[in-house]
Amino acid sequence: MKATLMKLNYLRGLLAVLLVTLLASCGGSKTPKNAQGQLIGVSPRPKYFPPVPYGMVYVPPGTFHMGPSDEDVNYAFTARNKSISISGFYMDATEITNNEYRQFVDWVRDSIAHILLGHVKQIDGQDIIDWKQKINWKDKGTIEKLDAMVYSEADRLYGRKDIDVGKLIYHQETFNWDKAKLRENTGKPRSTFIVKKDVPIYPDTLCWIRDFSYAYNEPMTRMYFWHPAFDNYPVVGVNWHQATAFCEWRSKFWEDYRNSKKLFTEDKFQLPSEAQWEYAARGGREQTPYPWGGYNIRNKKGCLLANFKPGRGNYPEDGGFYTVRADAYWPNDYGLYCMAGNVAEWTADIYYENAYSFTSDMNPYLRMDVPDDAPLKMKRKAIRGGSWKDIGFFLQTGTRTYEYQDSAKSYVGFRCTIALSRRNKGKH
Repeated sequence: MKATLMKLNYLRGLLAVLLVTLLASCGGSKTPKNAQGQLIGVSPRPKYFPPVPYGMVYVPPGTFHMGPSDEDVNYAFTARNKSISISGFYMDATEITNNEYRQFVDWVRDSIAHILLGHVKQIDGQDIIDWKQKINWKDKGTIEKLDAMVYSEADRLYGRKDIDVGKLIYHQETFNWDKAKLRENTGKPRSTFIVKKDVPIYPDTLCWIRDFSYAYNEPMTRMYFWHPAFDNYPVVGVNWHQATAFCEWRSKFWEDYRNSKKLFTEDKFQLPSEAQWEYAARGGREQTPYPWGGYNIRNKKGCLLANFKPGRGNYPEDGGFYTVRADAYWPNDYGLYCMAGNVAEWTADIYYENAYSFTSDMNPYLRMDVPDDAPLKMKRKAIRGGSWKDIGFFLQTGTRTYEYQDSAKSYVGFRCTIALSRRNKGKH
């Protein structure tokens, strides 16, 4: 009897295995009926049409010689010529403007206000801001409820309850890919590589008077970021941390919208690498020192082609005393404005003098997350393009220099890049 039961159990187990095998061989729920046992991929799949981010232009893939296109007059040897291949990407046609950055500031301000006002709903056990609720900033009762956001009584001018800009803090969550790629970290939980930090995001408007000793720039401190006259001028006073926080917010802002419309999410916005920036600045022109080509900073009529410091300091000669509109002057052949002059631009790379000797010749990238209490030399981030207060040498596409990641300057701004899933049009 016992042997009969054991045999029966064995047959039942064998039957179960055969049934699973049969079901698997017949195809799962996602296998099309006409597969006929062939490998044809998962079907159906939605059609994909790559979006074009607003305000960006496409920089096609290609190869270029990275480094100085003329004599290294400083003999610094920090940018030796090297052949580099770059994947295609989108880049902001202009530097991020005051008005664009203000959208980020207002979003952070409103999100904090919504939380203080209790405009929160629960979705899947998480507190989510209810953006359909409205905030009446002119209502005294509303401002009283937002007392935690305004200046204390001792810090007010004429008793005005202005927003304390120091409390506008963006909570940033990123993934540390450099740490995750290390072999010794294989198999570790995902939480090991998630970086969470709070970033104060309001521009340092005092940079206009801090950067220049014994100079009357107080009107720019008081007006540059908020006055409508400067809406389309490049944002300044933003350090490297704030620029990367803006990129992270912009990515999430777009991702949330696309998720709400059940569209594919895209890659993240980020600061360009040094190689991306230089490749884009050249505009497809080989071995030319400036984005417009040629070896001169003036055209044949004698007009200056960028906003910088001509001669010994004739600031207004080029049409702008400080910065100018972000779309001033002619764009380069890729449609990018002010890749030379106006404001220098943050890149994602750390500044290392001998970087070209060991970085890859395919999409070189030298990113490193460094704490602000690290030695000064480690906190250097590469900036490119030169600015309104720089001489012509810094306008050259191959010129490298740096600023410290926690410093905000009146002559440094930024623009974003994004690598989208764009179809290749190669021949087969």
